[in-house]
Parts: sequence; structure tokens; C-alpha cells
Amino acid sequence: MLPSHVTPRRRILAGGALLTAAILVAGFAGPAQADDPAPVQVVDGLIDTTDLISLGLPQAENAETVTIFEPGDADDKFNHGTVLLPFRGRLYAQWQSSALDEDAPETVVKYSVSDDGNTWSTPEALTAPRTDGYTSNGGWWTDGETLVAYLNVWPAALQPRGGYTEYVTSTDGENWSAPQRVTDENGEPVDGIIEQDVKALPSGRVLTAFHVQPGLQVKPYYTDDPLGVTGWTQGEFDNQAYLPDEMSRELEPSWHVRQDGSIVMTFRDQGGSSMFKLASVSEDDGETWSDSVVTNVPDSRTKQSAGNLPDGTAYLVGSLTGTKTRYPLVIVLSADGQTFDDGYVLRDADDLQPRRYEGKSKNLGYSYQKSVVWGDYLYVSYGTNKEDVEFTRIPVGDLTQRDVPGAVPQPSAVGAGRSLHVTWTAPADQGDGALTGYIVEAVAKSGRTVRVEVPGQTSTTLTEVHPGRYRVTVTAVNAFGEGAQSAPSGWTNVNGSRG
Repeated sequence: MLPSHVTPRRRILAGGALLTAAILVAGFAGPAQADDPAPVQVVDGLIDTTDLISLGLPQAENAETVTIFEPGDADDKFNHGTVLLPFRGRLYAQWQSSALDEDAPETVVKYSVSDDGNTWSTPEALTAPRTDGYTSNGGWWTDGETLVAYLNVWPAALQPRGGYTEYVTSTDGENWSAPQRVTDENGEPVDGIIEQDVKALPSGRVLTAFHVQPGLQVKPYYTDDPLGVTGWTQGEFDNQAYLPDEMSRELEPSWHVRQDGSIVMTFRDQGGSSMFKLASVSEDDGETWSDSVVTNVPDSRTKQSAGNLPDGTAYLVGSLTGTKTRYPLVIVLSADGQTFDDGYVLRDADDLQPRRYEGKSKNLGYSYQKSVVWGDYLYVSYGTNKEDVEFTRIPVGDLTQRDVPGAVPQPSAVGAGRSLHVTWTAPADQGDGALTGYIVEAVAKSGRTVRVEVPGQTSTTLTEVHPGRYRVTVTAVNAFGEGAQSAPSGWTNVNGSRG
């Protein structure tokens, strides 16, 4: 079924072939894996690739789609690679734009700004057309004081096809510096195209990937420059061969952090015979990486967006169709960053508007997704049909997979001699992980406090307690933290007798 109409889902207007679907049925575990589990995986049955409308996933009820720019007959009709970033309380959108065709000589980088995410400024150009190639957008970064716009330069004479990265900066989001080259740890220009996925690790280190010359050989890169324009260092990573001296098998990655602190980078698999994502792991803050392996996460030979919500929940956004079809748009979620066992459809096939203009490499779908958290929402940006600049936002609270337990019911405490015997029942809500124990805290009227950790049982005896009148609270704990404290028990007396 090809969408031929629009079914609006809280939409705001601001201002492929399916040949392999038969083998990607619900519950299919994907390609055979080695003894070690893949860096990421989806649980059996989560994604139903025979469902061409929504991949078997429920609709994200509070998802809201906003159109930043919709071209008319007098506008550039090819718009692609939408990337968002908050800066100084406003949201900035960046994309590449051309008259009709992808990567045409007149391609420029445009941007628009919003105070609320709903109303957007008239797009302005960050670049001018080149006579020696073209410029595409490389995304944003900021240290909080200065906004950086990365610009990917593709010289027409460079063979095999590749390029390098420039940047411009602004402290007010309106006035921009002259372009300069992004440099490496030796102060030399990086001969590579930056991926539109620059993010900070928990350590503060900035991580992304460049597609380096000759051709497009993807490599993880990191820098300890908070502004992300100097000191870029190539991580140790061995590419799988695809087109020698032209293109690596791995392309256009994104990344997230697992619960154990390791980093997982997921790649578009450009050269594999199956349609599944590749993934690699770093356990040293991006300096060295494992060989990429095939996962069971369906791919659509396009960019993806991975990341972590504020509570640590890992997510992966894309069109996980197992074909070259770039709709529907879905998000899958994981508490530990390795096993993805929950998900939603953000925009399904029936919600895809018709393509209005023809052009080279223009196809139906939600292409080249990127994402960012702003306020209480996760914003997922993309180019719809490579002509409309759009995003879908979802409340972060609807997506979290790392809830702590609920409150334990009021415990019972009985004092005797120099001890307190405490009993309780498990909370009705254990959160998003199995209970790992409890924290029992007895507080005397004098303020004296006794606090103990209890592994798993629902009773304990506190011994050698100083005499006094006490009330006791109990807090349940799972892998993601402490839950709400219970209501206190009634007062009970520890009289200190040893009889």
C-alpha cells in the first residue's frame, strides 16, 4: 500500500520495494549471531515487518507533529537532513535545500528558529551556492555560550566522492563567523564529512563520526574541546570492506550509552546482503571500538537516531522496516541499552502526506532522522518525502523505561530491648526493573537515625539500637534507583533492657 492521503495527528503547520518483507515476520530473530549477544537487539515479536502500516507497534498517544517549512511553487522543493538543537532558550532547525534535486550544485544550508517549537521564523541561508561542488548540512553543537553550525563541503573534482567539514559560529544565533575548517588533535584539518549526530558523553567528551577520505570511510571521532571544533581524534575502528577506497560497509551512525557505561554505535549497513543494522561497542569513552557486527534490528538503508533520555533510557528512532521503505517512523526503547523491548509508532504509513514535487532521489518517507531532548519532550526531526521540514515530539515521561519502584505500604515496627523488628510488603509498582532490595530507616524523636540495606526479604531486625522512641520507613530499590519512601510506622519504644 502506498499512502495517498493524510490522516492528521495533531499536526501543526508553522508558517521502496517490499521484496524482503516476507522473511521479516513478527518474532523473526534476525541473522544468526555469534555466542556473544549483539551490542543491541530487539526482543522477538516487538516489530512485525509484515505490518506495512505501523510495524505492529502502538501509536504514541501524545505524539505531535510540527511542520517547520513546507515549500510552495516558488520555493526550493528539495529539503532534507533536518537537525534540531536548543540554544539560549530557543530551538534551532538546520537542513539542506535545493531547487528540485538531491545534492544539486545550488544546494545551500538553511536554518530557522522557534521560541516555542510551534511557530518558526522564515528560513535563512547559512551558505551560498558553490561553483566547485556543493555544501550540505552537518548539524549543530554548542558549549552553552556559542552555537556551532557544521557545514559539509563536497568538492566536485574530488574522486572518489567525499569531502571535508567547515563550521561557522554565533553567540546570538543571528550573526555568524566566516567559515573555518574543523581540526584534529594536531591542529590539522579533518578530511572528512561530519555526521549530524554530535552529542556529549557523560564524561563531557564530545563524540560523533566522520566519513573520511578517500571516499566515505566512517570512523568514530571524539574531542575534549567543549565547542567541538578542534582536537578531533579518530577512534580505533576497523571498517568492514564494501567498495575499496570509495565507501565502507558502515555508514551514517548514531550512538547511545548502555546501563553498564559502554557506548554503542549503530550503523546503516550499506554493503550487507541483509537489511539489519550494524553495531560496535566502546568501553573507553570512544577511544577504541569493537568490530561491527550484524544485529537483529531491521534497517532501511538510511540514517537513524539513537540516544538516551534524561533518566538513562536508551532509544533508537528510524524506519525499522527491513526494506528500503522509509515509513512508518518508529521508536524502540531499552532500560539497559542493549535489549529493546518496548516501542511506539510516531507516524505510520497512513499519516504520510503525498509527495507534491518530483526530483532526483526524492522518495516517500520520513528520512534521515535526528533527535534532541528539549524541556519535557523528545524531538525527532526528519525530512518528509525530502521536501517538508518536520519533527515529531513526544513527552519524555511517556517513553521512560527506568522507573524506580512505587512506595512500600506502611510498615510495622515493634521495639524490644535494644532491637527493632520491622515487617512490610512489597510495593504494588516495582518500576521498570526487578526489586534489588530495600532501605530501612528508623528515626528516633531525638533525631538519631539507624539506616540499613536489606537484600530482598520483607522483614528485618535492627540490633544494638540506642534506647528511644522510633518510627520506621521502608524504601524499595531496583536497578534504576530508590523509590518513594513509605509512610512511617507508628511510634514504638526501644527501652534498652537486655533481660
